[in-house]
This record gives sequence, structure tokens and C-alpha cells, in this order.
Amino acid sequence: MEPIRVMIVDDIPETCENIKCLLHFEPRIEVIGVATDGEEAVKKAEKLRPHIILMDINMPILDGIAATEIISCRVPNSAIIIMSVQGEQEYLRRAMASGAREYIVKPFTSDELIETIYRVYELEKKRQIQAKNLPQQGEPYEGKVITVFSTKGGVGKTTLAVNLGVCLAQEYGFSVVLLDLDLQFGDSAVMLNLSPRQTISDLAADFNQLDAQLLESCLARHSSGLRLLAAPSRPEFAELVSASLVEKVIKLLKERYDYIIVDTPGSFTDAGMVALDYAHQILLVVSTDLPTLKNLKLGLEVLDSLHHKDKVKAVLNRATPEMGIGPGEVEKTLGLPITGQIPSDGRVVVGGVNKGKPFIIGSPQSRAADSLRQLVCQLVQNEPSPNGQRKKRGFLRLFN
Repeated sequence: MEPIRVMIVDDIPETCENIKCLLHFEPRIEVIGVATDGEEAVKKAEKLRPHIILMDINMPILDGIAATEIISCRVPNSAIIIMSVQGEQEYLRRAMASGAREYIVKPFTSDELIETIYRVYELEKKRQIQAKNLPQQGEPYEGKVITVFSTKGGVGKTTLAVNLGVCLAQEYGFSVVLLDLDLQFGDSAVMLNLSPRQTISDLAADFNQLDAQLLESCLARHSSGLRLLAAPSRPEFAELVSASLVEKVIKLLKERYDYIIVDTPGSFTDAGMVALDYAHQILLVVSTDLPTLKNLKLGLEVLDSLHHKDKVKAVLNRATPEMGIGPGEVEKTLGLPITGQIPSDGRVVVGGVNKGKPFIIGSPQSRAADSLRQLVCQLVQNEPSPNGQRKKRGFLRLFN
């Protein structure tokens, strides 16, 4: 992970040194510059382009509020944290109005300062990703489809799809729907602790009348903001779901949602083929046992014949060095680079599954959650900008 570049702005040299000492033992934070007044801060910010600026509010020549207003316009990717001995609401209001991202009251501890820097840095990265993905006005809207696929069951497709959807909805503020196309034995609803009143098979009888409003009424709502179109309630109802119904559902969802996450069974089915055709990205879930790798290699050949291989991104699930087959060997076998790795953490992941609480919510500080966030960040950054206006939530939700 890249270092977090920090600049300190304070007219008292001792304060600057004290702050540098507080940050000295945090390996990821790098102090790249110091300024003693607002005017110097503006010049150095334009030159150094720090990720974070720690800005004192009371300084000579140009105070912290005025400097923040200028830097926010000239160096918008530098997030400013105002530092002040005044904790009154009026000072907080003025700081935020000038473009600051956070306000911290002196004196503060090293833990308070470091936690604030990390929080502001992560929010700023998400804001920048959201801003980059904002569409051009006047163009038709189209959401992005991410299809989670494997040629073998039991490798963690549904767990990945559920947590991916929750992360995009809750932490990034996107409008997201999860479409469960494991039509006979779909588990997405169970993993989200939801009891949908209607499923995708209920839409079959209304195929000719199916529109966005009717489809929306069939979606279950999760507390994270994620929506779910669940798999049929009984295996025999799977035959009601035709490829043409799945195609119509995906088209309607693309008109209203930023991301459509599609969970698929461990085989090539008619419904799953539609999801692969419409996918902007295909997440191929990989585990490091030989039978799975053999089946995945065959599956990649099929995807290549369907002209889908350029959309495939391999995700190594339950990654652990004890398995004997390392990431390098997996990449060599599949002829495909690994985009993300979710570490093996049975207590966190299985515990979350049994509670119906995705690990990104139930264990947000776990290694699995951190790895998932890194994967989501790559997926969103690699995605071309959507072609229309957001229908649900904008990036301002990140700061609510």
C-alpha cells in the first residue's frame, strides 16, 4: 500500500515537531513537509501535493481557514484536517465550509491523530473514485454488471458476491442490486438474513408486463443499502426462469442501479450464460486444489471461445500458504493474473455466514474484510465511467 503523505502547517515550531513525533512510529504515514503560515502552506501544497494536510486555524499572514479555501480549489485531492484549541461549533462550521474534511481539537493523542488521518484518507480515496466515475450529463444511463463465476461449487462464490455487494453499497454509496442466479440452491438471502416475499421465479408469470416498477417491488432490502433479487424458493421453480427473463431483468436493473452483482451456479447454465454475456467484469473465483484448477482451466477455454476472457479477473479465495499451491503457480496454470486474494479465515467468514451477517459488516477489521476492500477498490478503479446519471445516491453520502 502506498504511504500516506502528510504536510503539517502550524506557526509554532514546537507544535510541528511534536506532531512529527506522534506520527514517527506509524510506518505508513510519511511527513513530507512543514509550513509555518497559510501563505507558505498554499505554495508547498501546490508543489508537494500531499494526501493529508494538518492545518492550524490561527496563523499569521494567512490563517488556516483562508488557506484551506485556497488549497481546496487549487489542490482538490489534498484532504485538509483543521487543528485548533477551540472546539466550539462555530469554528467547526467555518472549517467545514472552507473545504476541510475533518476537525480535531488540541491537545490530541497519537491514536486520535492517526485514526483521524486514516479515516480521512480512506474517505478521500473513495470520494475521488466516485467523482472519477460520475457520468457526463445528458448521456443514457447504464449500470455495470459484475458476474461472480466458477466452474465448481463450494469455492465461496456467494460469500464473495454478498460481501462485494454490501461493500459497494455501504462503504462506497453506490446503488447496488444482487441477482441470485443459482436458481436451484441459491443462498444469498440466507447469507443476508433476509426472507424475501418474492423471488425471480415470481416474475415469470408477468413476463409481458414486467417493468421497472414491478421488478423493484420484488427486491428485498438489506440494511446496508444492498437490494436482492432472490433465487426461487424451491428447486423445481428454477425451470420457470428462462434466459429471456434473465435478460429482461438485467436490462431493467442496468437502468436503475450503479452495479448489478450476479451470483451464478458452478456450471454453465442458460441463465448464467446471459449474465456472462452482459458482464462488464467476470470474477472467476479460484481455490488452490487441483480438481478446481483443472475445471477452471477448462472453463476459461469456454469463456475464451465466447469472447469473454478479456473480462475475466481471477480472485483467489481462502488463500493460505499451507495449501501447497501458491499464487504464482495458479497464475501459470490458468494463464491469468490474480486480481485479488481473500485469505482463509474460517472463524470470521463461516461465523458470518451462520449468523446471516456478511463479514464486511460483522468483522470489518478482519484480514478478509481488508482484502475485500482492496479488491473492490481495484474493480471500481478499473471500471470505465458509467454513461448516465446516478439514480440512487451520490458521493456525498460518504460524509454523512
